[in-house]
Amino acid sequence: QVQLVESGGRLVPAGGSLRLSCVASGRAFGDYAMAWYRQAPGNEREFIAAVDWSGGGAYYVDAVKGRFNISRDNAKNTVYLQMSSLEPEDTAVYFCAARSGFPTTQAFRAGAMDYWGKGTLVTVSS
Repeated sequence: QVQLVESGGRLVPAGGSLRLSCVASGRAFGDYAMAWYRQAPGNEREFIAAVDWSGGGAYYVDAVKGRFNISRDNAKNTVYLQMSSLEPEDTAVYFCAARSGFPTTQAFRAGAMDYWGKGTLVTVSS
């Protein structure tokens, strides 16, 4: 079992920056690829970014590419999402998720993850 706890969500003005954190406990953090998802009000949950077990490989959807950066610190069992140039459309609950092994981009996009956090709310004001 892996427990994931997100933090860092808050109200931020448009154009601002924010860093989310997700701390994992349980089984070896380095065994898992990590990803961030978000769910805006009235919308389905969507995949936005993923990082492999080492932190050396990252993948982003077009909507956040160039604005968001995913990273991880395996010594701290933590994955981060640095967000900049935030837009009101980025308002959502942000979730982190873990999956063992080497998931494909299709698996990330499908939300085929092993463990999920409960989310942290990011609100971007216009």
